[in-house]
Amino acid sequence: MSLRPRRVDFDTTWATLLETVNGVITCGSVARATWNDRFSDVYALCVACPDPLGDRLYQETKTFLENHVKTLHQSVLDCNEENLLTVYQRHWDQYSQGASFLNQLYGYLNSTFIKKQKYSDADINYGGFAVELTDQMLEIGELALDTWKKFMIEPIKEQILVLILNEILSDRNGGSVNQTVLHGVITSFVEVEQYKKKGPLQLYEEIFEQQFLSETGQFYRSEAAKLKDECTCSEYMEKVIKKLQDEDFRSRKFLHPSSYGKVTHECQQRMVADHLFFLHGECHDMVQAEMLQDLENMYMLLKPIHGGLQHLVQEVESHIRATGLDAVKRLKGDNVPNQFVESMLQVHSKFTELLKKVFRSDQQFVGALDKLAKYCDNLLKKSHKGTSETELDEKLASCITVFKYLDDKDVYQRQACGYEFTNKLHRMFTDISVSSGLQDEFNTALKETTTDLGLNFSMLVLQAGAWPLGQSNLPTFAIPQELEKSVSEFEKFYNKKYNAELKLNYLKKPYIVTMGSFQMALLLMFNTSDVISFTTMADHTKLGEKEMNKQLQSLLDAKLITTPTEGEMCSQSQFELNMNYANKRTKFKITAAVQKESQQEMEQTRSAVDEDRKMYIQAAIVRIMKARKVLKHTLLIQEVISQAKSRFAPNVAMIKKCIEALIDKQYLERTQNATDEYSYIA
Repeated sequence: MSLRPRRVDFDTTWATLLETVNGVITCGSVARATWNDRFSDVYALCVACPDPLGDRLYQETKTFLENHVKTLHQSVLDCNEENLLTVYQRHWDQYSQGASFLNQLYGYLNSTFIKKQKYSDADINYGGFAVELTDQMLEIGELALDTWKKFMIEPIKEQILVLILNEILSDRNGGSVNQTVLHGVITSFVEVEQYKKKGPLQLYEEIFEQQFLSETGQFYRSEAAKLKDECTCSEYMEKVIKKLQDEDFRSRKFLHPSSYGKVTHECQQRMVADHLFFLHGECHDMVQAEMLQDLENMYMLLKPIHGGLQHLVQEVESHIRATGLDAVKRLKGDNVPNQFVESMLQVHSKFTELLKKVFRSDQQFVGALDKLAKYCDNLLKKSHKGTSETELDEKLASCITVFKYLDDKDVYQRQACGYEFTNKLHRMFTDISVSSGLQDEFNTALKETTTDLGLNFSMLVLQAGAWPLGQSNLPTFAIPQELEKSVSEFEKFYNKKYNAELKLNYLKKPYIVTMGSFQMALLLMFNTSDVISFTTMADHTKLGEKEMNKQLQSLLDAKLITTPTEGEMCSQSQFELNMNYANKRTKFKITAAVQKESQQEMEQTRSAVDEDRKMYIQAAIVRIMKARKVLKHTLLIQEVISQAKSRFAPNVAMIKKCIEALIDKQYLERTQNATDEYSYIA
């Protein structure tokens, strides 16, 4: 096949093409050779000389599709109501597949003739154009779908909606329904506008979904009223849950996924939200009797409803409070504090399990356990004579568990023992938890380095202000030899993980400096040497050259060390302590120096920015030329600068290069009558 434009007799070519088009739209058998020949015919018509015939091909194809759909529409009307949905679905299934194949056959017309007339997504969203899809030409596949909507759906939409709603009602009442047909008919309202970038569900929602949701609400309003008259509350909840599940399954059989949540919401409103007074009225007896299955069903139904759980939460909180008070009232004998703790732990354990099983540990219900936290004060203050250390540890662990569940710690602070105590208690619990994590990390680090401490070692890292540990007049203490290795290894691990504080004692006055582990390691080397080389530091710390440069630069910037070596740091550089260091602040912090970009990195960044700018400028040029069609060189430059100035000041030379690039890509061309004028061609 020659690709050169040639004269084409439209009527003769169209007559041949039409036979294949009819075979394609009806999903008939079309030989590969015939398909290739017709594809060539479409190309020939689009590039025909002296004038392309793409517009006429489009109009003839449009007329054929309209006549074809009208014929199908009449065949749907001619059948009886019992078969209408089946015939509609059969025609739609065949037609939609045929439209997809037809779109491929007209590929060249779509890409060269139609797309030139269409606005892009960027034009619609950002170009400031008030564009409606009906104002522009559609690709052939889109045209076929639009034709079906106009000449099939629109004329019979009321009739077909009634039949659909009757079928769904039949399914709700246990009747037999053809799922494939019903689903196919309903989703055709979506598929027929799937090509739209904005509002692809509008037709589906207007023709079907709105009326369907209204009918659904009326059906379940009636069902709820009937069930209330016939059932107890327990039975009502079970039947409502079953109907919600059935309706959700029904939605997934017949509807588009965008409707699933809407249908469920409508059912919940009619069967639950409209009957809150009835359901709330049963909560008290269910909670008091701890009817777990009924409470679980009640929770499941009330949770999705706005404000639905509030009454149930109040009932649960009252029941927990009453149970706890009743447990306290029964305490007798001399060992009341221990009995109190045991009772509270039992109540807490019982309701924790209940809340987990019935209410899925919902935080609204977990808050009802807050009052139980008061026993923490007794646990820590009362005597524990006769209680083993292991038992006490278990109780303290349970105490931490209860305290963790507190949502309203400020309330507990006022009711139990005051802010200061509670705040310290919370910090103590945090220390225990963090120390446990540190111990695990330390053990892992020992395994990785195959270090053997020779004994079982555990530690606690505690905040001085939270624990009753005296900070003044601390006695001197030498760590036993057996523990020296363990303590030393842990100090190395901890200092590597966290910032450290160093006290500088070699100056006229002492300073306390907070710094990173790497900086600390470098400074500590000056305890044994006055001058240290870069190589020695690298060998000792095992830091890479880049990291060494960053850490040393931070110490140089802070003027804690100096170097007599001029120029950039290298392996021969020497460093020494600044013995004349002075600072108005006796306690301060130093951070790692920010590395400057190298010349190569700066050039790479600049190159990347230039590429981004070129793409932006080219997009702006295409957007401008697509709207203006023809434009003088100077005016085009001004338009581009105007659009780009909010982001950057574009270089005129770069704009010219972008124009040339777009000419090479055949988006633009110079007009024949003027060398400083461009026209849009793509």
